[in-house]
Amino acid sequence: MIISKSGIYIGGSQLIIIDYIINLSMLSLMVSTPLVIRSYLNLNPLKQLRIWAGLYAGIVSSVLVSLSFQDQGYSYDIRYAVIILVFAYLGPGPGLVTGSIALASRLVASDNWFPAIAGWLVVMAVFIVIHKLTLHIKPVRRYMILTSSYIVTYIIIVPIAFNVIRDNPVFHLQYLLFVSIGVLIGGLLIESYEKLYRIIKERKRMEQTLEESESNYRLIAENTSDLIMVMDKEHAISYFSPSHEVVLGYKVPELENIEICKVIHPDDVVNFRDTITKIMKNKEPLTVEFRFQHINGKWLDFESRCMPVMDDAQTIEHIVIISRDISERKKAEEILLQSEKLSIVGELAAGVAHEIRNPLTTIKGFVQLYGKDNKSNEINSLLLSELERIETITSEMLSLGKPQAIQLNQANLCDLIDHTVEFLSPQANMKNIQFSRSYLGADFFITCEKNQIKQVFLNIFKNAMEAMPKGGNIDIKLQKGIDGECIISVQDEGCGIPEELLPRLGEPFYTLKEKGTGLGLMICHKIIKQHNGTVSYHSKLNNGTLVKIRLPLTN
Repeated sequence: MIISKSGIYIGGSQLIIIDYIINLSMLSLMVSTPLVIRSYLNLNPLKQLRIWAGLYAGIVSSVLVSLSFQDQGYSYDIRYAVIILVFAYLGPGPGLVTGSIALASRLVASDNWFPAIAGWLVVMAVFIVIHKLTLHIKPVRRYMILTSSYIVTYIIIVPIAFNVIRDNPVFHLQYLLFVSIGVLIGGLLIESYEKLYRIIKERKRMEQTLEESESNYRLIAENTSDLIMVMDKEHAISYFSPSHEVVLGYKVPELENIEICKVIHPDDVVNFRDTITKIMKNKEPLTVEFRFQHINGKWLDFESRCMPVMDDAQTIEHIVIISRDISERKKAEEILLQSEKLSIVGELAAGVAHEIRNPLTTIKGFVQLYGKDNKSNEINSLLLSELERIETITSEMLSLGKPQAIQLNQANLCDLIDHTVEFLSPQANMKNIQFSRSYLGADFFITCEKNQIKQVFLNIFKNAMEAMPKGGNIDIKLQKGIDGECIISVQDEGCGIPEELLPRLGEPFYTLKEKGTGLGLMICHKIIKQHNGTVSYHSKLNNGTLVKIRLPLTN
């Protein structure tokens, strides 16, 4: 039996259990409090944080001293559990601060100073040495080593050196177990919090990284000119990038309510579906070309890279389709192909024309001599007419293949058109064809080779006349366009040209006339191109043809 602090006699084991519960509960509360507060507050770290933590730990140890229990004139508490934890996690500096406050509290609470001070000095020295020897190990292992060293030091000093309650080893065993449990509980609380704090911090870092990554991808997706679509395994589009609004003119909500095949050219739908089926089967990315319809009805060429996205089970979960507008590239390829074709045709034409022209001159001369000596004027005239036609064709072929030296001068388009119309007027009157001219301005000066531009007008006007065998009107309009250019429009009332054939006009040897060579418009295109201009055609069957020539004006 021992006497409690209240002076009431109760069982010693009951007193120790009550003191254990009170001390350990207070220790747990005061260790947890700053950790919990830290979880809710995002404050900047204080300067000398370790020293402040040592002061707080000193206050905790003072509270535990006030809750100490006594036996045979000696007070026992678990203040050293706090000191061990501070040495393990914060180091000798904060540990000495905590230990000093704990010693002061102990001396205030008890008159037996010598063993308390002597024991404190020995324990502090042992803790400092052990901390230096365990700098490179984790705090958990360090506080276990510190606890073991404290137990050994306590046994040597208290019951052996100072002969304190040597005859009651159970009491010392209970006290050391008491301190060890305190260290274990405090360490578990700190480690649990630190692990949870690291998990939360890592999760926040991952969320921030994910948010930044999503922001970057969103920035790319919303500002790229490429069209990005995400298709699920049911072949439904789950995402349209905002670039669809810029490139195709549709709003994203409109596209979400439209089946994707509705905006793909009907001729390309089968190819598109076959490509998606192959990707689902082979699980490999593929490239496909198809045409998308702009909101204004125009068809645009796209090259699409279709890439499957797998889940953990290696099953296709999505297909990412990245499409790039290649309409301009297609036009450039067509222009390059046309240029190469013209070059080859020109070289071939020049060679053939040169070889034909020499024997043609001889044949023509002998036919003329034969005609003078014979009365077969009708046959001779027919032969000479056909020979002259052959000569005209060879001249056109030579003009294609042989670079001609041209002299550029300033000329007024009004005068060039007037001269060409005047030259064709007799033939036009015979066919009941009238020319009407409309010049929206007086001066349309260009830098050109006059005879070549006249040849262009001659070919286009003659084509218009030949398209109207029953007569009609040819409207010629001259006006200024944008960016310092002029526009010459020639509208006839002829039979017209099917729209699907318009892109082929100007190809070598392509003609819609029974006796045409297919070289006239080709020469016109070449001349206009040499003068930095363009030619375009607009026509429908039985509705006439409109030819527009654009040439740069001279400043």
